[in-house]
Amino acid sequence: MKLGGNGPITANALAVLGLTVTYVGAVGWPSLHPVFGELALRAKVFGVAEPGHTDALEFEDGKLMLTKTVSLNDVTWPVLQQRFGRDPLLAALAESDLVGFVNWTMIPFMSDLWEALLGEGCPHFPQTPRTLFIDLADPQKRTVADMRRALDLIQRFGPWFQVVLGLNEKEAWGIAGVLGVVTPRRDRAALARAAQAIARQVKLHTLVVHPVSYALAVSEGTLVEVEGPYEPNPKITTGAGDHFNAGFCLERLLGLDLASALLAGVGTSGFYVRHAKSPSLADLSALLRQGQS
Repeated sequence: MKLGGNGPITANALAVLGLTVTYVGAVGWPSLHPVFGELALRAKVFGVAEPGHTDALEFEDGKLMLTKTVSLNDVTWPVLQQRFGRDPLLAALAESDLVGFVNWTMIPFMSDLWEALLGEGCPHFPQTPRTLFIDLADPQKRTVADMRRALDLIQRFGPWFQVVLGLNEKEAWGIAGVLGVVTPRRDRAALARAAQAIARQVKLHTLVVHPVSYALAVSEGTLVEVEGPYEPNPKITTGAGDHFNAGFCLERLLGLDLASALLAGVGTSGFYVRHAKSPSLADLSALLRQGQS
């Protein structure tokens, strides 16, 4: 048994990289589940619901994720206000340089939560260039209407945040299909074109797509691609995408360019799948200095 869930894995990776992190989510209620004890030593951790459970079966050609997530039904705007507090939550969102919402797919009421924040919180937030990172997490499990509503809500955060949407390759093709983007093939060039088409339709600051061996991003009409440190024999793959997101967000907070942020993302993910642990800033720097070899 290990710490899991997109949120806790991302929060832990950010904390190991040296950021001050506040995490609010399904990590135990009324008391913290012991598996998140180490995260609580690195970050401020607040549970509002019992955690979900996933049996992750990893193979050389893929993995099966067997999930039990009924407890995530408790992650709602009313429950957050009751168990964490409306004012503390809005204050944390207003003061943070980076705000992240992840695992929209498995949290049924996330869109309702976003709508509440857009109505009750955002009008009082400072209009400063802060980052909002969103990872939908395999949206094919949701209806087309759900996905279209989510994409509409994400765009509406634009006046208060530089909105970044992160997708893996499968998720990118899924969103492209919802938006009516059709490509005759599904190769690297086609994925780049699909990403550009998504970025034209969904008004974001940055769209990020991270396949297994490389990553690309579209921001303000510019497409950037970087190669990753592909590992043919990973020690672990569950959580690799969350580590990519953490590394990418770190570099965006440091104000570096898009290519550097992508390199940090693939480097953080690459270190994790090789060593089955989150890299420190020194670990990430050493990997990138070695030419990702």
